[in-house]
Amino acid sequence: MGGSMFSILILVLLFAVMYFLMIRPQKKREKETKAMRAGIGVGDEIVTIGGICCKVVKTKEESIIVQVGPDKVKIEFMRWAVSKVVKQGPSHGEKASVDDYDEVADAEKHEARKSKPKRMKKAAVVEDVEEVEEAVSEAVPEESVKETVEEAAEEVAEAAEEATE
Repeated sequence: MGGSMFSILILVLLFAVMYFLMIRPQKKREKETKAMRAGIGVGDEIVTIGGICCKVVKTKEESIIVQVGPDKVKIEFMRWAVSKVVKQGPSHGEKASVDDYDEVADAEKHEARKSKPKRMKKAAVVEDVEEVEEAVSEAVPEESVKETVEEAAEEVAEAAEEATE
């Protein structure tokens, strides 16, 4: 009778050790992974299970749409295919910096330039030059520096017009 109680006690102890060393940590990791996948937001940089590094553009309930590569190809992945979040975007309570807005504005201008006809590209270059001139006039108080920058901006505009012709 004492031997059977001892063997049952050993089995219970073995099960308890297995639970605390294997089952409990695994459930904890699964819970963290599920929370990470549920918390993915627009602007996050992620790595998929297949090793693709991309940026989240849109989120849906069961899937996410990501942007890949310099051509900004958009692909839809299921949330379970996300391996880890490399960098969280500004949608997670962080304030977006001026650099983030500048990057977005530069990307939008670049996209707008690629898709416009030549005549419209010239107009966009002229608008960009005018924006530079305004920014310089606000930022630089000295007239001689302003004139030099304005002359350089005009030269850039002329060179851009010649390049588009």
